Amino acid sequence: MSIQLYNTLSRRKEPFEPVSEGRVTMYVCGPTVYSYPHIGNARPAVVFDVLARLLRSRYRLVYARNITDIDDKINAAAREEGVEIGVIAARYTAAYHADMQALGVLPPDVEPRATEHLRGIIEMIQALLTAGCAYEAEGHVLFRVAAFADYGCLSHRDRRELLAGARVEVAPYKESPGDFVLWKPSPPELPGWDSPWGRGRPGWHIECSVMAERHLGTTIDIHGGGNDLIFPHHENEIAQSTCAHGGQLFCRYWVHNGFVNVDHTKMSKSLGNIVLVRELLEQAPGEAVRLALLGAHYRQPLDWTDEVLQEARRKLDRLYGTLRDAPGWESAWQNVAPDPAFIAALEDDLNTPRALAALFELARDVHRRDAAEERAALAARLRASAEFLGLLAADPADWFTAGATASLPAEEIEQRLAQRAQARAQKDFATADRIRDELAAAGILIEDVPGGTRWRRAAD
Repeated sequence: MSIQLYNTLSRRKEPFEPVSEGRVTMYVCGPTVYSYPHIGNARPAVVFDVLARLLRSRYRLVYARNITDIDDKINAAAREEGVEIGVIAARYTAAYHADMQALGVLPPDVEPRATEHLRGIIEMIQALLTAGCAYEAEGHVLFRVAAFADYGCLSHRDRRELLAGARVEVAPYKESPGDFVLWKPSPPELPGWDSPWGRGRPGWHIECSVMAERHLGTTIDIHGGGNDLIFPHHENEIAQSTCAHGGQLFCRYWVHNGFVNVDHTKMSKSLGNIVLVRELLEQAPGEAVRLALLGAHYRQPLDWTDEVLQEARRKLDRLYGTLRDAPGWESAWQNVAPDPAFIAALEDDLNTPRALAALFELARDVHRRDAAEERAALAARLRASAEFLGLLAADPADWFTAGATASLPAEEIEQRLAQRAQARAQKDFATADRIRDELAAAGILIEDVPGGTRWRRAAD
């Protein structure tokens, strides 16, 4: 079966067919690096990481995810601290990388930065001026929206509706309120670069158009991002890229993920409900955060609550417990085909809830089998399938013990278990029960199994 993707441009699911046989290009809008990443930044990173894993299983993928390091929010943060913008950008780029790595997000093939593409930005703006699709006004260069007849094709609204519902900058130098900035002047106190139009800096939209063209070509297969980017950012990318490329199609499939809300409320600084990834990583392993992000279909809104994260951790306990209890899969899983029902779910527009249901059905099937060889074979298929979601990559024994006992080191737990074993051997069951209860109070659960005793952290 071919991969089906919902295309925002056509408003329907379509069979995916790349421009070049066997090769796929994908561009995803990455972070603007002026603060620590929040859970809303993490969702597209995780979603498109899953899509990249699926695509790589059958195509040669070139995946570009950019870093926006020229932006007025970065300027404001640098001004507040009295440092260069590069200091702010470097700090929060490193934070983004660390947080995404903790969530199991693999690096993209290319990670272009706006500051590395000033020459290309200037060249594209010049091409738009030459084509009559842009104009100069009071030190600015603006895109002439009237020059692109299909403006609004992505958001499926006509130009008047878009402008009525959007916050557009009304300025006397604009020919039309909807015209958007390609280049703007920089006063002495702000960062700027030399250009034919004076010292200034690029607008946000032109940065992505240039980076996509530079690394993926004039027509790309997939462009991804959050649905908050549909208008104006992606709408403007289509307009300027199409005009700069002489009418060539810019992108064939537009894929957008839904918002992340917190307790049924949109995240915002004014409400003080921004949930940072680094805060969540203090509460639970990154893999639990990742599973929570994949629990809803990527196009649907995701309501983030404490219970969502706790439930994700409990689900991972069940899956890791299945692997732990079916030894023999470890050396075989990389050569095992994933579960067909699982893959069919991912091929159907990345239906991760259905894919996760297939994983749990596999886990139940493992427990139904009596023969050790059958259990190990099914566990290998479980592990091979989970790889597509970036899950179950840890050693099962480590999952149940690592990071669980900051106040109770593993060595001390093992000593207490040895004391309990000795007490049981001497039929001192009161002491054995007391040790069990003390460990439970410290968040450590012990299980007596054939051949000995094992321990794990208690699920929240």
